[in-house]
Amino acid sequence: MRVDYRKVLPAAVHAMSGLEEVVGRSSLEPQLLELVKMRASQLNGCAYCLDMHSKDARARGESEQRLHVLAAWREAPFYSARERAALAWCESLTLLASRGAPDDVYAALAAEFDEEEIVALTLVIVAINGWNRFAVGFRSPAGDYVSPHGPATGAEEGG
Repeated sequence: MRVDYRKVLPAAVHAMSGLEEVVGRSSLEPQLLELVKMRASQLNGCAYCLDMHSKDARARGESEQRLHVLAAWREAPFYSARERAALAWCESLTLLASRGAPDDVYAALAAEFDEEEIVALTLVIVAINGWNRFAVGFRSPAGDYVSPHGPATGAEEGG
């Protein structure tokens, strides 16, 4: 690890955690949030966050199949219209410099989510992209995370 940002500036972690708390109080489904966090982390190449959110997703009952195919969600038949809209929005905002936030992606999002959910979903995307930058930038080691949501369900929890 380059810098232990949690020790060097605990207020930064507190501020980032505050974003997560707001999202946690929203009506968004925990499994949906884990998929979004995983997809952003895939795009950003964040091993630490992928380790964390794959374990959290499994602990929340997510299937191995859906986690393994997440990078190709457009071609897979087992994501709902709501999940697809959230994943497309996640990709647009994570890759903002190259993709912008296209009107068609927003229209699909607005068809599946109310305005408060759209803001909360956007906030979780902002938060995970921030966490990815801390973890990748400071080389947070992956593999040791244990989910507070319980053991993985139906899957080996290896890292």
